[in-house]
Amino acid sequence: MMGANATGMRAGNQAENSTSDTNLGLYCLAAQDVFKLAEDPANADISIGVSLFEIYGGKLLDLLNERNPVKCLEDRKGKVCFPGLSEHPVNNANELMDIIDAGALNRSTGTTSANADSSRSHAVLQLSLRKDVGRTKNKEFSRLTFIDLAGSERGADTSKACRTTRMEGAEINTSLLALKEVIRALAVGSSLKRIPFR
Repeated sequence: MMGANATGMRAGNQAENSTSDTNLGLYCLAAQDVFKLAEDPANADISIGVSLFEIYGGKLLDLLNERNPVKCLEDRKGKVCFPGLSEHPVNNANELMDIIDAGALNRSTGTTSANADSSRSHAVLQLSLRKDVGRTKNKEFSRLTFIDLAGSERGADTSKACRTTRMEGAEINTSLLALKEVIRALAVGSSLKRIPFR
């Protein structure tokens, strides 16, 4: 959704006057809903920030800050946080789509036998909703996270590829398998006291 479809979402935005909302992408529809709620006078104290990073080769890279490295940690309450990740204020859906487009240009892509412009990473878009609470300014009270997964790699598609492409494919498949296990643990219940989301 981030790579090729980011352009599609932009096209959907521009054609909004002549087409129905069903042609818009998920990011655009979600952004419209969020900013529509933010325009309500009752939510005047809410501000919205956006972050965008990729998971490539087991590393986190900030797509909106020159691909600087980001850490993934948990605080003492078990909340996942990302030290080093930049957050950018946005005021409307069009600004958000511009930021998504800019970040998509920095995402790792490559060529495989199955796809000439293949995403080689998972992309994570976060919308942070913040509000003034007492003396604490801009405290986050909600976060929307959208994840664009790289497609799984078949061995047949990478057999003639270079070593780097094969290693990327193996890393993608390993991470997708880990995600599957987390989802399975959530769906069927698990004896684990703590599911390792991170």
